Amino acid sequence: MELERYSAYMQNISTDTLARASKISLLILDVDGVLTDGGIYIDERGEESKKFYAQDGHGLLLIKNLGIEIAIISGRFSKAVEQRGKELGIKNIIQDCRDKLKSFNDNFSQKYSYSQTCFVGDDIVDSNLLSKVGLSITVPNANYINHTAKPHWITPRKGGQGAVRDVCDLICIAKKSVK
Repeated sequence: MELERYSAYMQNISTDTLARASKISLLILDVDGVLTDGGIYIDERGEESKKFYAQDGHGLLLIKNLGIEIAIISGRFSKAVEQRGKELGIKNIIQDCRDKLKSFNDNFSQKYSYSQTCFVGDDIVDSNLLSKVGLSITVPNANYINHTAKPHWITPRKGGQGAVRDVCDLICIAKKSVK
């Protein structure tokens, strides 16, 4: 990938953001509003389903090939998230979590520093972890509090519509531009 090829599409990538992205070894994703559009589909039997964006999944596979670990920390529990995570080979899936910063510290801080971590979130429950990580990213449709907290980057596309792929492309661009 070449930065020039993506520059028109992925505008506003500062050199600081690229430098931060080049240091990432762990990508943590929220689900509702990030990996999905935030919609929750419930059928007449009470079964929940979610719509995931295929390009996001391919992007996650690309950064896994760069040796980056991927994790999910979600505020809700969903069987659909477990299934999608399994399909993508994501081993660390933490659901029904209200304190994502504590979850990071309990599960990842022994192996990864904040500066090596990217977190993508969209709502108030994500704010504490977003404020600590080396690369904090939100989506354009994130809760306004996350925008006022000045994330390092806001994806061009909305959650569930390619935002995670944008993050993966950013990290790939940054990693390749360092080499």
